[in-house]
Amino acid sequence: MWAKTNWRDKPRVQMPVYQDQKKLSSVEETLANFPPLVFAGEVRNLKEEFSRVSRGEAFMLQGGDCAESFSEFSANLLRDTFKVMLQMAVVLTFASKKPVLKIGRMAGQFAKPRSEPFEVINGQKLPSYRGDIINDIAAVLESRDPDPERMLQAYTQSAASVNLLRAFSQGGFADIRQVHSWTLESTRGGTRYKQFSNLAEKISEALEFMEAAGVSSNNTQSLKKVDFYTSHEALLLEYEEALCRIDSLTGKPVAGSGHMLWVGDRTRDPEGAHVEFCRGVENPIGIKCGPTLEKEQLLKLVDKLNPTNEEGRLILISRYGSEKVSEHLPKLIRIVKSEGLNVVWCCDPMHGNTIKSKNGFKTRPFGKVLSEVKSFFAIHKTEDTYPGGVHFEMTGKDVTECIGGSQEIQEEDLSSRYHTACDPRLNASQSLELAFLIAEELQKFEK
Repeated sequence: MWAKTNWRDKPRVQMPVYQDQKKLSSVEETLANFPPLVFAGEVRNLKEEFSRVSRGEAFMLQGGDCAESFSEFSANLLRDTFKVMLQMAVVLTFASKKPVLKIGRMAGQFAKPRSEPFEVINGQKLPSYRGDIINDIAAVLESRDPDPERMLQAYTQSAASVNLLRAFSQGGFADIRQVHSWTLESTRGGTRYKQFSNLAEKISEALEFMEAAGVSSNNTQSLKKVDFYTSHEALLLEYEEALCRIDSLTGKPVAGSGHMLWVGDRTRDPEGAHVEFCRGVENPIGIKCGPTLEKEQLLKLVDKLNPTNEEGRLILISRYGSEKVSEHLPKLIRIVKSEGLNVVWCCDPMHGNTIKSKNGFKTRPFGKVLSEVKSFFAIHKTEDTYPGGVHFEMTGKDVTECIGGSQEIQEEDLSSRYHTACDPRLNASQSLELAFLIAEELQKFEK
């Protein structure tokens, strides 16, 4: 008896209250007549890929912007982030000896939950910035009013992004030999990646052997094309409802805004509006799992979102922080195992490791991010479960938002290139470095 409008009768949190209901209705009607951003067949394919991850036959890499912005949007930025994800995927594929499922926090990650409804900037109390799809980041009272027409701009930017990503993934840009050449350039170009050059050279030798044996991107399509999917938090439900469509082959509803959706740590109330919407669509659904998630709530969420215990449907994304992961993750794993639940295990080492620097910037220490990832793998090895993937906020730009890493970014460096609209992201160098370090964990896990 699910309908895409049912969420409107449920408790809603982290969503704007639009003052002009007539304008809101007009925007929703317009969006409802637009083509979906993703197609039902792609969603079915993604669910099958997640089924492979849940069985330990593949690994997931999910990454992209904390919050996409209208002002920063460009083809070059999209290309650079996609390029880094391809490099990371090649390293992880070689290390795990398994295909890597590639999912971007792209083409829809415009809305952000906030801890407080108001913030103080330069002594002025303002409604919190909730992402470009809702209001403007400018520290002016009028700019913070929720404007439904911003959904139309978000759709337009997402459509352009999806089209460009499809071109990059299928048009030769993703050729494995070219992608690895970028990685080699990084590892040979300076001392910061010197410790990883050995693995990079092994990948080169493997590619050279394949070519000598007659297998290359010239005669094997899978070596020059990749499947790439989009994802975002299903936060602004007016937008999600308007883009919901019916799969013409199965007759089932599909969220047309992105291939994968997730409910956040603040919106995962089993009786709330966000879970109500997500339970009815066929897309793979992620659940952010923080320290406040109790057994009763988890089981209610699973019952709502995956009542038939379908493979490839649910992704549990742990985000505890490096100090708390060892306390909470084993409990979560044991609950899931005891109930015989089909899930994909994923680690988000970003959100639990956010701190404020001495000069007032939100940042994330690279060492804490890596520590949580290492704990994630070690705990799954102890519990005899499969660590299915990782989830990062990252960008292809050379930003200075997270401290540490081989670049040795310090707190005093943050102000030089701090560009994020919301939370700090790993830059291109840190992202690739992290891929090499995760590769080491994958190799240890498989032994």
